[in-house]
Amino acid sequence: MLFEVWAPAARERVVLRLGESELPMAPRPERAGWWAVETPAEEGDRYGFRLDGGPPLPDPRSRRQPEGPGGPSAVVVPGAYPWRHDRAGRGLAGAVLYELHTGTFTAEGTLDAAAARLGDLAALGVTHVELMPVCPFPGTHGWGYDGVAPWAVHEPYGGPDALRRFADTAHGLGLGVVLDVVHNHFGPSGNPLPAFGPYTTGAHRTPWGEAVNLDGPGSDEVRAYLRESALAWLRDFRLDGLRLDAVHALADGRALTFLEELSAAVDALAAELGRPLFLIAESDRCDPRTTAPRRSGGLGLHAQWNDDFHHGLHTALTGESQGYYADFARAPLAALAKSLTRGFFHDGTHSAFRGRTHGRPVDVTSTPAHRFVACAQNHDQIGNRALGDRLGRTLSPGLLACAAALLLTGPFTPMLFMGEEWGATTPWQYFTDHPDPVLADAVREGRRREFAAYGWPPDEIPDPQARATRDRSVLRWSEREREPHARLLAWHRELIALRRSHPDLTDPDLGAVRVVFDEDARRLVLCRGEVRTVVNLAPEPARVRVGGAGAGRVLEAWEPVGPPGADGVLSLPGESCAVLAV
Repeated sequence: MLFEVWAPAARERVVLRLGESELPMAPRPERAGWWAVETPAEEGDRYGFRLDGGPPLPDPRSRRQPEGPGGPSAVVVPGAYPWRHDRAGRGLAGAVLYELHTGTFTAEGTLDAAAARLGDLAALGVTHVELMPVCPFPGTHGWGYDGVAPWAVHEPYGGPDALRRFADTAHGLGLGVVLDVVHNHFGPSGNPLPAFGPYTTGAHRTPWGEAVNLDGPGSDEVRAYLRESALAWLRDFRLDGLRLDAVHALADGRALTFLEELSAAVDALAAELGRPLFLIAESDRCDPRTTAPRRSGGLGLHAQWNDDFHHGLHTALTGESQGYYADFARAPLAALAKSLTRGFFHDGTHSAFRGRTHGRPVDVTSTPAHRFVACAQNHDQIGNRALGDRLGRTLSPGLLACAAALLLTGPFTPMLFMGEEWGATTPWQYFTDHPDPVLADAVREGRRREFAAYGWPPDEIPDPQARATRDRSVLRWSEREREPHARLLAWHRELIALRRSHPDLTDPDLGAVRVVFDEDARRLVLCRGEVRTVVNLAPEPARVRVGGAGAGRVLEAWEPVGPPGADGVLSLPGESCAVLAV
């Protein structure tokens, strides 16, 4: 087996430590900074690299870390997993995503336990499962965004073969699998990369410290490190797509950006494999160039999260106006209507939250609607609240039904967050498991200071390091069997089935979307071809015009309603919604 490592920081020698043996590695003259040695090895053998007589360090490209990110690496023999299901794959057009966190999706918190629940998601009607990060991180429980080994799978989740079993099971049920990956920073604990070479740079600063080195000396190899790890998830684990965390935090001043390079590589791999593969960016720039074709000067990514839709919908449902919600709360239905028809609310408008103009207009005539991923809830928008409270804790079932109707009949690729489909009341809180007590205290105190600025007493903020914080965040699947949760689950199934059966609801033409609303009366009509989604967010009944005389039949309704009258007016109860064909 060939062992290789990029270690330009080594001055004199690099040694492979394999089990109890140590083998000197030779520099590779054709690849500057690379060292290599060939020796027999078997699946599971522990190994690491020693630089200039230093302690053994894990392989930066380790495929398995059985003892955590700071422990020895383990040999993984490629191609050993016996795949049961072939998958042709499917792209984002017409997709419905479902975001889940492995550690709290089930009480067991493993990929195998999550795989046992995939039949429930197939029955719901979603098309793709989006896993939050699975790379190794310190401790057992955490969100996964503090990983330091982007080629491996967190051992408490089950390790690399568990992810293969998960993907294999999902494909057997007709579900695609998307993985959330983090390229914008490395975790603060157990990171061996700086000992090997310039993986980070002090030329740029990020919220997490030094930036990942994408444009300084040595950045060709750092880019290759991230690019090839991304391709490995798609090729070796047969995943269908990747969600790229916070791409706006990538500090990259090169003419050919890392994101363009990555999107080109993924497109080439898709052509090689003969199945669609895609990249979804999380970006707060409101920049349509993120998904514009590379030939037109764009980055060529396949979709991006649309936070503007979420913010408009959230303020319309809750009335909240703190932080970034302030820009939307002045006229939430107008903000929601603009995002539904123009892609972004901030498209060159002034943002009071940022104190400047923000965003860029979307060309709705050439940008397919499915390139925007929309949600009513996600891990950030729940978990970054002080108490991690979901909409289901404060809103009526009728308002939750309205949110689902706008999301699942809207023009964008919809995404649900685990448990949203039944109005889960369990919180999803911020939790960590840092073994370093100094780092643990810093995270705990940082969280308290953050929310003290909003008036929260420190003793009310859940301790991220407490096991109880993670345990409170685990889904209670038994909720689905009780009302109103069972009714909400049925409603989501009906809306997803409706989306699948009515071509108007997956029409990519964003320019054809129309919205009529009454801000004061808190009602809105979303028009997509012959389909009308009517929501009444007010507690009082409403009469809403949906078409001409005698037009329309009810396809789905949260509360029983009759068809529109001879005057084309629909009578709708308070905090309710209906979907009609006219």
